[in-house]
Amino acid sequence: MREFVFEGGLLHSVENIAACSTSNALEDALKQQKIIEGICCMCDSEMNLHLKLGAVEGIIPKSESAIGAECGKVKDIALISKVGKPVQFMVQRIENTNGHLRAWLSRKAVQRACQEKYINALRSGDIVRVKVTHLERFGAFVDIGAGINSLIPIDMLSVSRIAHPAHRVREGEVLCCAVRSKAEGKITLSLREMLGTWEENACHFEAGQTVKGVVRSVESYGIFIELAPNLAGLAEYNEYVHTGQAVSVYIKSIIPEKMKIKLSIIDVLEEPYCPQKEYYYQGAHMDVWQYSPTGCEKVIETVFAK
Repeated sequence: MREFVFEGGLLHSVENIAACSTSNALEDALKQQKIIEGICCMCDSEMNLHLKLGAVEGIIPKSESAIGAECGKVKDIALISKVGKPVQFMVQRIENTNGHLRAWLSRKAVQRACQEKYINALRSGDIVRVKVTHLERFGAFVDIGAGINSLIPIDMLSVSRIAHPAHRVREGEVLCCAVRSKAEGKITLSLREMLGTWEENACHFEAGQTVKGVVRSVESYGIFIELAPNLAGLAEYNEYVHTGQAVSVYIKSIIPEKMKIKLSIIDVLEEPYCPQKEYYYQGAHMDVWQYSPTGCEKVIETVFAK
């Protein structure tokens, strides 16, 4: 495991459990400036985050809760929403007042270290593990490390088009993504390059099969049906079928040179269906990803910036 991970990635490790268990362990974490993680149990009226670390009360002051908190750039809702969730921190100091132990913590210190030692070193095409934090219609926000958010735009979640990110990912899900771009300190990520080329997906199907799919778009000239997150086919228009429905389809033909799969709708299914994601790329970096088969009339590719 790399040094910097999304929040929740350290919580259940043996090392982290030991570091949070006793005051002596917290003293060692302070000396070593170790990154540890605990569950926030309360956000008080002054927006300080509270944690229970064995017999020690842990407090993350609002000013130490995140990068930008000291100048008011962090909204209160961002702190309130941490209650009941894991947060990463470094121990700043430990006080003993009449036998009551209190540890002052900094989440901001972890984020700064993550930014300087990990995120700043990332380049376009690098593969990273992230955790989905929340969804908006335009994309999925993810924790790229230490609670620092990045965005996967909705059109970067797959080649197959979806109406909402919830049709592809869920909150709390861990994903492998490619760094698409870095601009003005913001990182944009992409999932679709991880989910396989047209040929890698199409090889799981053959003409004559009847399989399940989900309707993604209904047009006057036909209905686009997703067979896999990076693969869709076209069926004849049917006025009784609508977006989001699960269907069974007969595969009439597969045409690689045109990236086309011709389908015929057999039935509308009662149970919802969502094709499962499969990762086809296992490397740590990619320079170019070509979705379309070699020699195809239409070229779909991603060229990552140097």
